Amino acid sequence: MRHQQYHQPAGLMLEVELQRLVDRFYAKVRQDELIGPIFNAAIGDWPEHLEKLGAFWSSVMLTSGRYKGNPMAAHIRHAAAIEPVMFDRWLDLWRETAAEVLEAGHANAVIAKAERIAESFKLGLWFRIDASGSAVPQLRAEGT
Repeated sequence: MRHQQYHQPAGLMLEVELQRLVDRFYAKVRQDELIGPIFNAAIGDWPEHLEKLGAFWSSVMLTSGRYKGNPMAAHIRHAAAIEPVMFDRWLDLWRETAAEVLEAGHANAVIAKAERIAESFKLGLWFRIDASGSAVPQLRAEGT
């Protein structure tokens, strides 16, 4: 008797796909010359952090509510070491990895979300809203 192979319905993203993306992506990040040193210095327990990041992306993409945290606060703690170009490199690696591990529709969805998140982080780290409602660069203190 032949067994029918189950195919995931189109449009449905699974937790396991997101975790595979996170795991492969951060393996690349850890080896990257530009952003690897920042991440490796900031993360003490990679398995725990990868689980937390899986929960974050599950919450973002699947509205699972699994993530309980404040990612902006985590980035602000390391603002002195982060430069805007690092977000560009992060996005390059994210796009590359998403295309490798996800079907095109899912990859496009996580890439679009990551681009919005990166833009929000950049605004939060380096800009403030003035009285007119315009975003203006924040002056970084000496050494930050």
